Amino acid sequence: MTAVGWNRERLAEATAALAREGVFLGTSSWKYPGWCGSVYDESRYVFRGKFSTARFERDCLTEYAEVFPTVCVDAAYYTYPEAGRLRDLAAQVPATFRFSFKVTDEITVKRFPRLPRFGARAGTENPHFLDAARFAAAFLEPMAAIRARLGLLIFEFSRFYPADFSRGRDFLDRLERFLTLLPSGWPYGLELRNPTWLTPEYFALLARHRVTHVFNAWDAMPPVAEQMELIGSRTTPGRTAARLLLRSGRNYTEAVERFAPYRDVQEEVPDVRQAAAALVAETRRSRDGRTSFIYVNNRLEGHAPGTIAGLVALAYAKAEADARQQASGKA
Repeated sequence: MTAVGWNRERLAEATAALAREGVFLGTSSWKYPGWCGSVYDESRYVFRGKFSTARFERDCLTEYAEVFPTVCVDAAYYTYPEAGRLRDLAAQVPATFRFSFKVTDEITVKRFPRLPRFGARAGTENPHFLDAARFAAAFLEPMAAIRARLGLLIFEFSRFYPADFSRGRDFLDRLERFLTLLPSGWPYGLELRNPTWLTPEYFALLARHRVTHVFNAWDAMPPVAEQMELIGSRTTPGRTAARLLLRSGRNYTEAVERFAPYRDVQEEVPDVRQAAAALVAETRRSRDGRTSFIYVNNRLEGHAPGTIAGLVALAYAKAEADARQQASGKA
């Protein structure tokens, strides 16, 4: 498969084949009308001669799952999930499809940002920051409805500042108390935005609690390839994860303004693609039943499905080159 001229059917075949090898490739959210013509058939959502946004948002997950074997549900970051809604989502996709969820921000923000959606809470301390009892009751309890269909539950921590924690060690102490209290057996992942906190102590803490470190491409984070080289960064046996969100040096607002409505790849980010392809290769070579979840955001290059097509092509090209090199070495 080549990225140039990729089509929906070939991409679906490639992602399904990789999922059988333990590599689950998907996107961050899925309700993008800009994907009509590449992932979605616009005619499926026309009502009385017009494109129906309501019909599209209600039904497009089924069509999405015809192409990708997993998705990261970003909406859970903004509100706690409801069991009924989760069952509805699961009913729209095959039994082999896997959902990952960002944990609701009420658990992961130390102080509520000054954003309109927080109302009177904006700028105030969050009383439920790393509240294990609240997390278990409000997040895990409804998740039990689709527990067998889960890929990862991702604690995404936005960048902390000295006013939040004077040292990374202080955060790790707080995190240790939280993780110690969590119910076991769930597929937890954790994503940091403080680059200097990616220390051996941090990775060891996650390993003790069987929490997967999530490699992430973000504006102020080290390149994904550098994160992957850090000793101890594979914190859980049999599972790795990555979220490819932004190129280095570009903030989220800039990316939205540049790329919306996300119809095409507008700017390739080769180093991120290379790192993701290396993670794919690592998983395919493993002999421990390893599973990887790799999620791509539209804000990385402008069109997440096109980015996935590109990194899949790169991964297969790398595998073919490695096979030729190995064969020549044996000759």
